[in-house]
Amino acid sequence: MHILVGLHAVLGEIGALAFLWVFVDLLNPNETRIKRACRVALIGVILLFLAWFAGGYYYLTQYGSVVKPVIKAGPTPWAHDIFTETKEHIFLFIPFLAVLAYGLLERYRDAIHENRNIAVAIVILSGLIVAMAFAMAGMGFIISSGFRSALESKIL
Repeated sequence: MHILVGLHAVLGEIGALAFLWVFVDLLNPNETRIKRACRVALIGVILLFLAWFAGGYYYLTQYGSVVKPVIKAGPTPWAHDIFTETKEHIFLFIPFLAVLAYGLLERYRDAIHENRNIAVAIVILSGLIVAMAFAMAGMGFIISSGFRSALESKIL
């Protein structure tokens, strides 16, 4: 496994966990939780952008020229055809949704505990970020499995 794949996965999943933390903190917001959610969301944004760049760099330098042809020639070409294609598009949105969540937290920091609708909106957005990020991890596993099955079918 290429180091960038591991870095991409670790950064993305820790970034997702940061938004899970935001989600939980805003289920019952108070001043301390809102303040903490703002800090954690900023960390999540940074981690998700770092994951975005690590994954993008790997895709441009390794995946397209080395991994993709192996998967497409193997017994599970759908691992690329379905999951990589889906992942490419979802992948583009997650960091920007994270920026939106962080921006809403910062903009409405003082009103969140007074206006439940703001908290609910940020909770839903944070939940969406978490769900999409973990779906990305699942798709990454399927894509990696497609690569491994292609290698194994050539060896055996």
